[in-house]
This record gives sequence, structure tokens and C-alpha cells, in this order.
Amino acid sequence: MVTFKSLKVAVFLLLLFLFTNLNASNFVLSDDGLIDPRAITKINEIGTEAKEKLSVNIYVYAKKSLNLQENYTIQDKIKYIKNYESEIEKSLVKPYVLLTMSVEDTHVNLIVSSKMKEVIDKNDILNGYVVPLLASKDKNSTFAKASAAILNGYAAIADTVADSKNIKLESSIGSSGKVAGTIWKVFMYSLVLVGLLLYTFAVLRRKK
Repeated sequence: MVTFKSLKVAVFLLLLFLFTNLNASNFVLSDDGLIDPRAITKINEIGTEAKEKLSVNIYVYAKKSLNLQENYTIQDKIKYIKNYESEIEKSLVKPYVLLTMSVEDTHVNLIVSSKMKEVIDKNDILNGYVVPLLASKDKNSTFAKASAAILNGYAAIADTVADSKNIKLESSIGSSGKVAGTIWKVFMYSLVLVGLLLYTFAVLRRKK
């Protein structure tokens, strides 16, 4: 009886292992429960097509926290994160682009291999497609924001590489993701402009 039960457990674990690996994404190295399963499926679809047609590997590494110590200085945090990401890079297949995120540490980064540096504009991707969704003040949960931001940034990376090769990806989600970034920039610039106008008005009023 004991042997039969052990056999059933072994079979169950084997099936679970096979099922997990068959459904695992090659490009989401870690999601830590931050990425919606549907987004992971789409990322895997885009990543597979990008690898086949563009010969580039696009990866995602997302964590809730990198377990930074509270007594760390800013320099310590930068060094810790840099070393952490360097360890991840060791297992990546070149050429690659790696999108990393740590929600609780408010950290997001884009790392590219040498051949991709002339193709990918790090600031354009992060500031145009990722950060605006993370920083948006709405009713969506952190989970929803992180998931949307990662998918948005991932798709933008793939489209950027595809455009550089004059190739159209069938899995592309289009340029709609850029709209959020544009709206966010306009909103921020508007706040700055309004702030300057109010400041100028206050100064002029005092002089009177």
C-alpha cells in the first residue's frame, strides 16, 4: 500500500513538472506573481517571433523586491542592484535585451548586449512605455500596473528591433502603448507650466 501511494505521488509530481515546463515562458525569467498569465502568454508569443525573425532574445525579470537592506546607502543600493543584474546576464543568450523590474524598490531597468546598443534607446522605451503606466495614479492595483507596463515595454522593444530591420511582427500590439506615455508627458509638462504660471502670478502680486 505504501509503495502504491508513493508511486501515485511520484507520477503526480512528474506530470506537474512536465505541465509546468510545457507552459513556461522562455523569456519571462521571473514574474514573482506580478505578471498576468495572459500577459505572459503574449510576451512568450512576441518573444518567440522576435527570436525567429529578428534573431534577438528579449527577456523579462520582475520581482516584488530584491531584498535590499534598510540601512543601505544609495550607493550601496546601486552596487547591489548592478551586481544582481550582472548575475542574471550570465545566463542570457546573446544578442539580448533584458527588462528588469522590482516594484517595492521602485526600480526598472533595460539592459542590452553590445550588438543591441545602437538599436535600443533605453530612455525612450522606459520613459515612453514603462514608467508612465507604473506611475499612473488610478484605481488599478500595483499588480495590474506592473503587468501592463512590462507587456507594454516588452512589445515596444520587439517593435523597435523589428523596425530597425524593416520587418513587421504579426504578434505586435501596435503603437497604442505609446499613447499612454505621450499623455503622461503632456500631463507632467502641463503641471510644470501651471506651476510656473502660478509662481509668476504670486511674485507679480507681491510686487503690487
